[in-house]
Amino acid sequence: MSSPEDSPAPSAGAPAPAERVRPEPIKAVPVRHPGRWVAVVVIVVLVAMFVHMLVTNPAFQWSFMVNHMFRSPIIEGVRTTLVMTVLAMLIGILLGVVAAVLRLSPNPVLSTVAWLYTWFFRAVPRYVLLVLFGNLGILYARFEFGLPFDHQIADLLGIDFSARIFGLNANTFLTGFTAGLIGLALSEGAYMAEIVRAGIQSVDPGQTEAAQALGMGRTATMRRIILPQAMRVVVPPTGNEVTAMLKDTSLLVAVPVTNELFFQLEAIGNRTFQVFPMLVAACLWYLALSSILMIGQYFLERYFGRGFGTQQPRRRIRGGTGGA
Repeated sequence: MSSPEDSPAPSAGAPAPAERVRPEPIKAVPVRHPGRWVAVVVIVVLVAMFVHMLVTNPAFQWSFMVNHMFRSPIIEGVRTTLVMTVLAMLIGILLGVVAAVLRLSPNPVLSTVAWLYTWFFRAVPRYVLLVLFGNLGILYARFEFGLPFDHQIADLLGIDFSARIFGLNANTFLTGFTAGLIGLALSEGAYMAEIVRAGIQSVDPGQTEAAQALGMGRTATMRRIILPQAMRVVVPPTGNEVTAMLKDTSLLVAVPVTNELFFQLEAIGNRTFQVFPMLVAACLWYLALSSILMIGQYFLERYFGRGFGTQQPRRRIRGGTGGA
């Protein structure tokens, strides 16, 4: 094994080895974005113009608006709007879960019935549904439950016979609130059925097979395995539906529901001939309520989405002589 001292010295006529030249450091020039500054200037000018309009235009009647948008009828309207939203969404979610499960059922009769339900209530506008349910009293003075065609059979046989179990007076039962709740809930159930169906189908079929291998029935599998995993897909669009339902309560003027928020604001505007300030007040109320719901939706999505799409940072393990 030779040492550096044993290596032959370069001869006198041999050229000297070329010395490596160290390259100059790269001078990085940041990319210019003049379009961003132009956009910022344009946006600032537009915002300033909008604020100037809000402050200087006397048609807004800010003092009148503030004095009237917190009165007791308006607060009652806010309460009615929130109660209607919660009840309609609860009933709609329950109907949607049932319709989605029936839609995915291997029974063709149940699947067809669920499809017809979702088809009809998704196709008819909510405003039309509310007007329809608000005028159901035109069809019947009473809503009775029992065997069908009992009166016709009794007349055919010439006997006095009635198979009605119980009945409700239409004018007493179908108040504005009840009719509006039925219309909104049935419409929402059709939309929730599609949302829940998409969430169920997003779960790996292997989960169902594993549950069946453990001896779990279809109902237990759906309740304990499929639906909890589908919540990650179901929650975001459901939150959007809650916000949409809050805004759609303004359609209750078609029934009408007289103690609803928009109805009360519009009534004040019509009575005082200050329509536009009350419309702005309605926008502010719906903005505030929707913003609260959006904040709740954010935390709910983060709760059900934990563990999905995130990677835990790897810890560095340091040994005695080195580290990785």
